[in-house]
Amino acid sequence: MNRPLLLLILITTALRLAFGAAIGLGVDESYMVSAGRVLSLGYFDHPPAAWWLSWASTHLFQSESPLAARLPFILLFALTTVLMARLGTALAGERAGFWSAVTLNLSPVFGITAGGWVLPDGPLDCALTGAALCLIHALHGRDTTRWWIGAGLCAGLALFSKYSAILTIAGAFLFLLWSRDHRVWLRRPQPYIAACVALLVFSPVILWNATHDWASFAFQGARAAGPRFQPLAPFITLAGEALFVLPWFWLAMLLCAVRAIRADWRHRLLLALAAPPILTFAAISLWSSQRILFHWAAPGYLMLFPVLGCWIASVWPHRATRIMIGGTAALCLAAVSVISLQIRTDWLGFAMPAKDPTAEGIDWTSLRVDLTARGLLPEGTVVGVPNWRDAGKIARGLGSDVTVLVLNPDSRQFGLSWPMARWAGATILVVSVGPVPETVKAQFTTIDVLEYSLVTLRGRVLKRISVARGSELQGFGKAP
Repeated sequence: MNRPLLLLILITTALRLAFGAAIGLGVDESYMVSAGRVLSLGYFDHPPAAWWLSWASTHLFQSESPLAARLPFILLFALTTVLMARLGTALAGERAGFWSAVTLNLSPVFGITAGGWVLPDGPLDCALTGAALCLIHALHGRDTTRWWIGAGLCAGLALFSKYSAILTIAGAFLFLLWSRDHRVWLRRPQPYIAACVALLVFSPVILWNATHDWASFAFQGARAAGPRFQPLAPFITLAGEALFVLPWFWLAMLLCAVRAIRADWRHRLLLALAAPPILTFAAISLWSSQRILFHWAAPGYLMLFPVLGCWIASVWPHRATRIMIGGTAALCLAAVSVISLQIRTDWLGFAMPAKDPTAEGIDWTSLRVDLTARGLLPEGTVVGVPNWRDAGKIARGLGSDVTVLVLNPDSRQFGLSWPMARWAGATILVVSVGPVPETVKAQFTTIDVLEYSLVTLRGRVLKRISVARGSELQGFGKAP
């Protein structure tokens, strides 16, 4: 590893460790950590990789602190940076590899969220980058069988992280069909060995789904359903993706992708890997009634960083390029500094809107302090929450020794880890952001509203939490 790349990894990893320790777990992170306290071969939302990583780390350190939960993802992104540098090097030398790694770290959807938060995207990106690197070596090099097995193993790990990895894998198959020079591989055993290895790695997820009514497959598949026709939605989706990647990187990537069609086969391979995720989610947004999240297509853009790195290496002497990279680094550093200081000191509290996003960036530990002081959290207490989003934050705030149920048909992984039917007839503590919904009240024979609790930061109220005691839980009763 060359010195500039080593310095990049050390500096960016140190920054992620500091940022990861400075802010609490977000809504999705809190959900994954708290709902994933029960280890399983499969989970409702995603395959197990991210769930297992956070579970292993929090148990190793005997703590659910933000840094303990995030540490595997931060270290994994350091490996992703190395793999990206090698991928860029395979295209056009070490300078291209270095700038591929730099731009990857500067792009917010990769360098900040996937690079250090408890999300499936971190292990997904690492596995896909490894698969692309192995595939390049497999298609052009010695000991190709070993590289094909490596590509299959990485592809399997990508699927073990997030189902959308199948789109990138499909891009590899399309490349073999498209490239006249590489079509011969479809008549050789190595690609099929790789496919078998990937399937073997992914098989526990298939087994879990088969024994759970295909719950996870059905949930993710339903996101493509919907009767609406929205002609502008693909453009909105692409614009959102550009914002997440960074608009100037996004535009440069697209220009480089056009040039890649006539370039070396390695460039065309990466283009083939990139196209399916980007085009698929833009197309789905045309008709789906479900909201298409902009980061879903990120694996497509991941494959374009090496071609972006090649371009930057070729134009680096230009002053505009240096300004772009330096300005982007300054912008990212300023953004994480502002967020960290806000979470730690609430220095912008006076200017925050009514729906203050600060509440998502802190751990709601003040809830446990208040409820314990009031004698409402004796050992064995079961807490019910109206929805899975709030349940993640509340469960994290109350601690791992408190059982949290989601009193809603859409309970996600909470409903599998702690099925509500198990506590039928029990008296539980109901904790709700805002007033307790009538649909929740209807699930009890009687419900007594108690004094509310507060989520605070340095004395400023961020959330008002309703507290009630529900007697004889009936399950999903008749809504009034």
